[in-house]
Amino acid sequence: MLDLHQYASLGAALSAALDRWPAETCLIEADRDREKVRLTYSDFKEIARPLCRAIEDADFKVGDRAAIIMTNQSKWLISAYSIFFCGGVLVPLDYKLSAAEHLQLLAHSKARFLIVEYYLWRAIAQSPEFSKLATEIVLVTEAPVGADLRGAYRWEEFRRKGDPQLAKRQREDTACIVYSSGTGGRPKGCVLTHDAYLEQCIALTAWYPFWPGVRYLSILPTNHAIDFMVGFIGPFVCGACVVHLRTLRPEFVRDAFVRYRITYVSLVPMVLKNLERGLRAKFDELPPKKRWMLDRLIALNKMLTRSRSRVGLSRRLLPQVHKAFGGELLALIVGGAFTDPATMQFFYDLGIPVTCGYGLTEACTAVTLNDLKPFRADTVGKPLPGSEVRILHPDGEGIGEVAVKSRAVMSHYLDDPELTAQTIVEGWLLTGDQGRFEEHGHLQLFGRKKNMIVTEGGKNIYPEDIEAVFDGLPVKEYCIFAANFLWPRKTLGEEKETLVLVARLEQNQLFDDLVRDQIILRNRRLPDFKRVGGYLVWEKDFPRTASLKIKRGELAAEIGMGAERAQVVEI
Repeated sequence: MLDLHQYASLGAALSAALDRWPAETCLIEADRDREKVRLTYSDFKEIARPLCRAIEDADFKVGDRAAIIMTNQSKWLISAYSIFFCGGVLVPLDYKLSAAEHLQLLAHSKARFLIVEYYLWRAIAQSPEFSKLATEIVLVTEAPVGADLRGAYRWEEFRRKGDPQLAKRQREDTACIVYSSGTGGRPKGCVLTHDAYLEQCIALTAWYPFWPGVRYLSILPTNHAIDFMVGFIGPFVCGACVVHLRTLRPEFVRDAFVRYRITYVSLVPMVLKNLERGLRAKFDELPPKKRWMLDRLIALNKMLTRSRSRVGLSRRLLPQVHKAFGGELLALIVGGAFTDPATMQFFYDLGIPVTCGYGLTEACTAVTLNDLKPFRADTVGKPLPGSEVRILHPDGEGIGEVAVKSRAVMSHYLDDPELTAQTIVEGWLLTGDQGRFEEHGHLQLFGRKKNMIVTEGGKNIYPEDIEAVFDGLPVKEYCIFAANFLWPRKTLGEEKETLVLVARLEQNQLFDDLVRDQIILRNRRLPDFKRVGGYLVWEKDFPRTASLKIKRGELAAEIGMGAERAQVVEI
């Protein structure tokens, strides 16, 4: 791989990678069973060069912000590279957000440029808030011939001849503004420097190296912190190949493992669980004698790999299982949310190591990772090289708040000094997660201190961000909490996207079926993973600040001290 200590920016490192491995394949893009794009590093450079030149000619200045809203595809990476090459600040947005949320984050980030997929741009252009869009230049990919682009340019035609000049950036300069939730409430834009990404990449590849010939299957959205690092930056600076799928249908994902002989893939726990169910179903279909033999071989593999992973041996013992994953898989990388230890152990016993990690958007990607020396299903691994992790104010069981210090931690939240001061204290990132170290230095997580849910799909949900949907309820006041925030539990396994609606009724008004129906109706407007799971009638006025903001912490403490959990009505 490149010696990243020698580079001051992502643009410089990525540019050097294109020259270092010109003949190696860097990108494959497939749609169902059809391969659409295959690029070498030299091909990638030839496509990006005229785009970089056009961006330069568009009065793009060093430090300007450019957002990308796109599904996983080669144009995402080409666009991101071009932004970095020209000295820009990348704002990667989740394509699954609504048009209103996209517009809010574009405004908050002050992005001058936007690169967006056509169907997403059409939704944004149809939004009632579209007239407020201040982005100056919009490039739209894959737009049909004759489509009204509302003043935007076609990405495919936005080109200029000539050689662009690599913009000089320093390590302390901002590389990305990444939003940790997609909001409707208070946008949380994590400002991450070039130094943060380069140091994170050095740490990750020290334990899990890439090299020419490695093929990484990109399933998570590229805007996701995990996939941005190990599905773009990491592979490129090591001369490896990224495989993008334009579909996530299980049969095509399974086919991609075999067709492209995948080496690594990153998953969220929900996808890993689905893979487990599929394998268990196939095992259950085996005739009794074959199933007996399989169970004996799994037991033997488990015994021989107890102290360390031995993938080569496991492939010989369980060849059919490993062939189903392409025969060259070295590890499944899982993170973004709580992962069931039993699921991780299931794959490890088959000789397919699951590398579980713990990270936050605020810490670039990962804070801890399992180095498989040995494999531990009940932890999220050890701190990465360069990361210092402490447990603050531990209780009698050693459990306290996890705090992190490293060069990979964000510099601040964009335009929010108050939230920054609450989150980074004397250089330590206060994660809001509860954990402890076990005797071998592995971190165990036990719950959350903050009013936030992390879904199985790795999405962060801040209850405050969805309260607007319940505006107009015939109640005096309301707010939303994560249930585990009100009634803390030292477990993550039971964490669900269940929120509690707390309502204060008009005096003597009964909480009748009409109000319940109104809650259910509004709930249906939300995506499944954001829906409220129940409501609680609270009979006191909410405590408020001098500026009339609800004192959420104080209210939560009042509710949590009582027996009100039994009074939550499920919906």
